[in-house]
Amino acid sequence: MLNFIKNRITNYYKKASIQYIISISFTIVAVVGMIVVGGTLYLRFFNSTEEMVSKNNETIIEQVNINLDSYLRNMMKISDTIYYRAIKKADMAIENIDMEMDLIYEANKDNLISITLFSEYGEIIASYPLEQLKSNIDPRENEWFQNAKNRKENLHFSTPHVQNLFYDPNYKYTWVVSLSRAVEINKNGKMSSGVLLVDMNFSGIEQICKNVEMSKNGYVYLIDRDGEIIYHPRQQLIYSNLVKENNYEAAKYEDGNHMEDFQGNKRLVTVKTVGYTGWKLVAISPISDITADYHEFRVFAIFIMFFAIFVLISINMFVSSKIANPIKALENAVNDFEDGVVNLNIPENGSYEVQHLAKAIKSMVNQMNLLMENVMKEQEAKRKSELNALQAQINPHFLYNTLDSIIWMIENENYDGAIIMVTSLARFFRISLSKGKNVITVRDELEHARNYLTIQSIRYKNKFTYNIDAEEDTLSLTSIKLIIQPLIENAIYHGMEYMSGDGDILVKSYRNEDDLYIDIIDNGLGMPEEVLDKLLTSKITNQNRRGSGIGLRNVHERIKLYFGEKYGLEIYSEPDEGTTIRIHMPCIEFNSIREEK
Repeated sequence: MLNFIKNRITNYYKKASIQYIISISFTIVAVVGMIVVGGTLYLRFFNSTEEMVSKNNETIIEQVNINLDSYLRNMMKISDTIYYRAIKKADMAIENIDMEMDLIYEANKDNLISITLFSEYGEIIASYPLEQLKSNIDPRENEWFQNAKNRKENLHFSTPHVQNLFYDPNYKYTWVVSLSRAVEINKNGKMSSGVLLVDMNFSGIEQICKNVEMSKNGYVYLIDRDGEIIYHPRQQLIYSNLVKENNYEAAKYEDGNHMEDFQGNKRLVTVKTVGYTGWKLVAISPISDITADYHEFRVFAIFIMFFAIFVLISINMFVSSKIANPIKALENAVNDFEDGVVNLNIPENGSYEVQHLAKAIKSMVNQMNLLMENVMKEQEAKRKSELNALQAQINPHFLYNTLDSIIWMIENENYDGAIIMVTSLARFFRISLSKGKNVITVRDELEHARNYLTIQSIRYKNKFTYNIDAEEDTLSLTSIKLIIQPLIENAIYHGMEYMSGDGDILVKSYRNEDDLYIDIIDNGLGMPEEVLDKLLTSKITNQNRRGSGIGLRNVHERIKLYFGEKYGLEIYSEPDEGTTIRIHMPCIEFNSIREEK
């Protein structure tokens, strides 16, 4: 189906005029561009608004946290004052602390419900203003009492609950948050443990969280470390199961902003942990509040986009009509040229660029055939020049060093060694010259390598051994001249020179189906991977003054130039493991090709 639609569109465009194509194409580009720009601006506006709301929520919840922290600190100061200035200084066997409790309560009565000191057995030692426990109440069974006894070094805040310890003469059911701590009580010099309880009026916490200005449907609620709700603006509805809140999941959130999907509504949730208590402030902002004012912006943006598209379409139609007609005439002339017409009648009208193009086409037609012929000749000449230049780079240092070695042998009356070196040198240069041929047999190329190895093994006083292993059916195949010797030279100078007589070089030729391989293997120092990656790719600016002057990359390029891109050199090496350089060429019988001159 897709191919059918694609073919229909392609055929339609083939039959359409250039004016129509230019108009439609520019219009499509304009429409897509406007949609992309408009969409980008819209998303940017949306993200900016969301980011602004996130920062605003963080600011609000930080302020609430400061107020709540101040409130809790004040309660902690009350607890510290009673403990350190009254309880610790008094001998409870003969003294009481009623006056101190009265003073502290009166100074903070808007935030306090009661202050009570219990013995470790749950008995009241001192209490103000409520003093009489209910008959069926055992303080030791309450969580705040157990927390204080079990973790003596800390202050403990309970979740909100109705004050149910004391008889209240006013019969009020007051919601409180209990602050409890373990204390030491002195009785006649003997220390015993007890629990100090400060019941805070929950309305203070409620007012701090309630007086927060959020978005239209936004709100702040407070939970403990386990996710239990301490304050919520819809607390009664939640307790009645008429409304649900995601408070247990919010308890798992880290401080900061989070996106959540709760009951099908996306919400921005901002969390802040309250110090000392482990409570968490949670600010909720429905995404619908954030996007409530987007409708007007969206309508305005769409109007601007349609207006810009209309203007662009009008401009495209006008410009395309001015361009299309001269180009159409030029197209007809090009069609004639494609049909083989030599003397073209190319109209020179339209804009300056079209006129210039018409003149250029005329000049191109007159010169094309000549240029093509010249290019073919130049490329062939260049290719041959590169081959000849690459294989002609023989370093004279090898010749000088070899002649010096021959002279030294003669002076030391080592005539047999001198004869071997002279003979090998003569054979070496005879094959190197090869009557100007660029290709020789594998047999001759291996013989050339053997002569070179003979000379070098004598020069280096048998620091290495060598062996040439060639399959019989490879000897009559075709090889480029002077490709093995540079690789052996590289193995000697970079692999054998620093060894102490344990060097070994193996040259082996073999075939695999239609491919010829010649491996030069040494057990030298090897190379790391980063060096291998550069050997055949890095540009050579200075030839190796101790090598042949041809180098690995030159051999690689010569093989590619002559046989194609799929052939060339492959290098395998590891530090301290040696190096293998593999020559890859096609299997071509030497007698089946015409020798290059």
